Amino acid sequence: LIDLLDENNKLQNSIQVQLYNFFPTVMEYLPGCYKKIIKNTKKVDQFTSEIIAEHQETLDPTCPRDFIDAFLNKMEQEKGNGHSEFTVETLSKSTLELFLAGTGTTSNTLRHGLLILQKYPEIAEKIQKEIDCVIGRDRSPCMADRSQMPYTDAVVHEIQRFIDFLPFNVPHSVIKDIKFRDYFIPKDTMIFPMLSPVLHDSKEFPNPEKFDPGHFLNANGTFKKSDYFMPFSAGKRMCIGEGLAR
Repeated sequence: LIDLLDENNKLQNSIQVQLYNFFPTVMEYLPGCYKKIIKNTKKVDQFTSEIIAEHQETLDPTCPRDFIDAFLNKMEQEKGNGHSEFTVETLSKSTLELFLAGTGTTSNTLRHGLLILQKYPEIAEKIQKEIDCVIGRDRSPCMADRSQMPYTDAVVHEIQRFIDFLPFNVPHSVIKDIKFRDYFIPKDTMIFPMLSPVLHDSKEFPNPEKFDPGHFLNANGTFKKSDYFMPFSAGKRMCIGEGLAR
């Protein structure tokens, strides 16, 4: 599984795959490494289907072990709802997306973050001091510590803003005819919500091309939220793994 995901991550950087994202109908008739990605994805899909089947056989509704168990419980609760979105097909696709989209983005964000901290040792030193002060060396961190570590939280947010991991986001589709400002967008039109202009808006982030945790800190050192921070996209179709990443 790791080999398949790693190969897909490498192939995604090729020009053929990028062209496929923009022109899927045309590219389907042309050879290219994107077909290898599709083949690998089907193998991963089979892997997730087997995991779901195993969870169904060993499910204990009173003690959910993970996301799949929680989803299966919700499926049972909405069993009589003919319009429910909680189906085995949705579970399979959601689990697959967590594998495909979650592993590569998380690991690459960590890599970029470590490289940035190597470049700015003074920032790494401040993080270490805050960690030592709040958590110490004798226990593991917990979610409750986050509110007590504004500088570390700001650095994590700034890493995600600065690296702008998915500048073109991922393709979306319009589900109905819509008029946006002076533009008419027909149903099924492919759209790409651009994240870069938002993450690098100088009105919200002074010197946006500079790595500065201060972008997410108030004058008194407390953490500052920003509506412009959207590395996970925005709207109903934003990244389903945002909660896990946070």
